[in-house]
Amino acid sequence: MKKEPLNIEIIREFIVAAHGNFEEVKRLVSKEPDLIHSVINWGGDDWESGLGAAAHTGNKEIAVWLLENGARMDIFAAAMLGHLNIVKEILNVYPDVIHSKGPHGIPLIRHAQIGGECALPVYEYLKSIVPEVSNK
Repeated sequence: MKKEPLNIEIIREFIVAAHGNFEEVKRLVSKEPDLIHSVINWGGDDWESGLGAAAHTGNKEIAVWLLENGARMDIFAAAMLGHLNIVKEILNVYPDVIHSKGPHGIPLIRHAQIGGECALPVYEYLKSIVPEVSNK
């Protein structure tokens, strides 16, 4: 049986919470588990998921929890979390993804920067394969 689409307001609430309010993320997902897969279009082709929000703000705890609860891994979250092998494999198959932008137009290398020490190998790798990305 097909479910009704989620209300845009609860999606917006979830995505905003995923930028840093872990307790609210858990509360909303307990109320509506399908939020794990929700995305919002902020306009101008600026799409964002809860995982994307956690990834570009460096909220590892939220990102890991979302992944453990069924969110779909992407290269931006992998970069922030320091998953060098995932990033390398994706770029090996799809090299132009190095120039893809995440939510709000944030580049891949910035996700690695926001990941801090655990993501330093990803940052160094990205910088080594396309040096000019470090200046964008």
